[in-house]
Amino acid sequence: MASPSATVYLSLGANLGDRLANLRLALARLQTLAHLEEVSSLYETQPQGVTDQPLFFNAVCRLSTGLEPQALLRFLKNLEWEAGRRPGGQTWGPRPIDLDILLYDDRLVDAPELTVPHPRLAERAFVLVPLCELAPELRHPLLGKTMEELLASLGEKGVKKTAPTGWEKSDGNEGIAGAEA
Repeated sequence: MASPSATVYLSLGANLGDRLANLRLALARLQTLAHLEEVSSLYETQPQGVTDQPLFFNAVCRLSTGLEPQALLRFLKNLEWEAGRRPGGQTWGPRPIDLDILLYDDRLVDAPELTVPHPRLAERAFVLVPLCELAPELRHPLLGKTMEELLASLGEKGVKKTAPTGWEKSDGNEGIAGAEA
């Protein structure tokens, strides 16, 4: 009997190396253990925290998976390693890939290695803009507000759409501003 499937929203970001290839690699690998349902447009965003670093490409995806949250986190950490990210780097510093669990159904997880919903979800336009594209009416399980309401109170400063949905399926960089050749 198959394990029940959870609906999960992940954020994807990259600002080192071939940002586009790193994000496409992550999405392709995710499909080995989950059903990728939808991917947002691609956005170029200002770095947070440490501002003296390259711009990020960011997106959000919705997937269904039978993996429990901690098992999914382990898989994501392995994916980050595969794409060249090593632990111990500068907090909020540059990275070839960053994969975060934003929401896992409406479950709450509070463990040393994982907090769901993501603790800074409501503070990050680079997450809320693409998340609103996929699920504007989705409610934050702790705050009780929709993603659209959270974004309206935060604003979209520093978030610029670079490519429409479908960018992850192309094998080229046509039409994607700022994509590495």
